[in-house]
Amino acid sequence: MTHHATGTREEWLAARLELLAAEKELTRRGDELARMRQALPWVPVEPDYRFATDEGSASLADLFRGRSQLLVYHFMFAPEYDAGCPACSAIADGFNGFAIHPANHDVMLWAVSRAPLEKLQGYRRRMGWTFPWASSFASDFNYDFDVSLSEEQERAGVYEYNFRESHAWSPPEDVRAPFDAWAATTGTDWATYARERPGMSAFALEDGVVYHTYSAYARGLDGLWGMYQWLDRAPHGRNETRGPDDPLNWFRRHDEYDAA
Repeated sequence: MTHHATGTREEWLAARLELLAAEKELTRRGDELARMRQALPWVPVEPDYRFATDEGSASLADLFRGRSQLLVYHFMFAPEYDAGCPACSAIADGFNGFAIHPANHDVMLWAVSRAPLEKLQGYRRRMGWTFPWASSFASDFNYDFDVSLSEEQERAGVYEYNFRESHAWSPPEDVRAPFDAWAATTGTDWATYARERPGMSAFALEDGVVYHTYSAYARGLDGLWGMYQWLDRAPHGRNETRGPDDPLNWFRRHDEYDAA
């Protein structure tokens, strides 16, 4: 028996029309936010970042591949990881299907991670992905864009993330198990796993100069999760908690469900 409210078709329609008004307002607000993003001042990127790619060493400008715009997903995959972050992997599952569309609309989409290129290539083969993925192993790119912490920053306990001061956090012993289990899916411990952070950044190339135009972190990435957009419209929403002992690992990498 359902514990959710039930009603007549007329009651549902009245509630749906009220919700539709709220959805339309959210859409209009989303359009306004998109215009605000595009109106941000552009900041020249001064460091000469170098990346390892399938085609060899590349500069940030090279990643544009003839386009004037570049979107980078900061994929959590540290040199110490054996596999990419499951959450980043869930986001990246959507890249294959749509990356060709921005590429034909003057926008290149890349994933960038600190792990050596060989690790990224192996994991990409496992996942069946084809979108471009570069290693920033030999540069400070991740650190400069606040998606990687040094061990010194971790020991200091304070770092910048999502445009504000953040504090390093370690799960208390009584709730530590699921966090350790989540980190273990990447072959690391929690401290090592948590030195990487998710994010995305946008860049423009004009007259030979690369500009940083936008970045987003944490919940600012929710809109990039294809599965979240669908689950938010399902009867029970994201239904993220599998149980009191497993609050994090409610989803798996796409090749792990049969074994779950």
